[in-house]
Amino acid sequence: MKSKRATINDVARQAGVSKATVSAVLNDMASVKGSTRERVLAAIEVLNYRPAQTVRRDGARKLKSIGLLIKEIDNPYYAEVVLGARAFATENGYTLLVASSEGDYDAERRAVELLQAMDVDGLIATPVLDTHADLSHFFELKRRNFPFVFLEEVRGVPASVVDVDNVEASRRAVEYLIGQGHTRIVHFAGPSYSMHTQERVNGVRRACSGSRLIFTDHDVIEAGAHLDDGYRAGLAFFQGCPPEERPTAVTCYNDLVAIGLWRALSQLGLRVPEDVSLIGYDDVPLLQYLPVALTTVRVPKFRMAQIATQMLIRHIESKTVVPPQKVFLDAELVVRGSTRTLARLPDEAILPAVLPPANEPA
Repeated sequence: MKSKRATINDVARQAGVSKATVSAVLNDMASVKGSTRERVLAAIEVLNYRPAQTVRRDGARKLKSIGLLIKEIDNPYYAEVVLGARAFATENGYTLLVASSEGDYDAERRAVELLQAMDVDGLIATPVLDTHADLSHFFELKRRNFPFVFLEEVRGVPASVVDVDNVEASRRAVEYLIGQGHTRIVHFAGPSYSMHTQERVNGVRRACSGSRLIFTDHDVIEAGAHLDDGYRAGLAFFQGCPPEERPTAVTCYNDLVAIGLWRALSQLGLRVPEDVSLIGYDDVPLLQYLPVALTTVRVPKFRMAQIATQMLIRHIESKTVVPPQKVFLDAELVVRGSTRTLARLPDEAILPAVLPPANEPA
């Protein structure tokens, strides 16, 4: 016979306080003494208690649901994430609700609060990590023992994470270009609100540090995450770049930036890959419809979302506390027609790029 989920009465008995005191702690009221608050929070953790946000007055059975908070509604990357999460959620009797922050911290906070008010059972999130993001809403979720899983690691927040090793994947892409003889490489970087932006820049630096190439801050071009970001940044950079200083290869934060940059290069009379080799990131489905197929880093988006949903449901349905788990999947460099070989560097100029094996939960 299955044990019942802990109630507020169980927490009160465990902590030796009244239901009103537990409620006061959950609502962060200042009237509760520090020692009492600590006892209540300890009881909540031990019992894996999670308060409901709403009470059904009509007696209807509560539907099981999961929230998915993404950052860019127009990015096809997230379409595969949504499909992967929905597939696993549906198989397990959960409805998936999707919201987008559009990279805005306040919009993210409001979305988290709304999803909680709708009484979802748990949350999968790609968090906004710009300089204005204090992440207090995620710390509040932890305080209330509300289950959530990140699709991007957040330092300082103890939570389960599913992602790829962006540093190693980015390094692999650049080392491929170096191995093809490219010595002038720049990187079109992503938005400030994503930790992936800095991780992918770090991968470029790591690849260059293992070769004879010099890579500086001037070789990092601020772009963004959208088609227009790549297009505008591409026009601005390549219009002002003398032919003798022009890079022969560019790696991009994602495929959309690469496609936007490609349009800018074409407008300026530069050809891909004859004049500039181009590498994207993500491997979104629309790449197969380009006139020349884009070389890119393939992220297992569908699988990542499935694993994150599996983790989340495990947290939701467990009667005991489930420790945070971190899973980093393999990202594969897919070589297509947008890159070409120049004169190769000697083998000793390059260090081998090896990604760690996939680490998936059983």
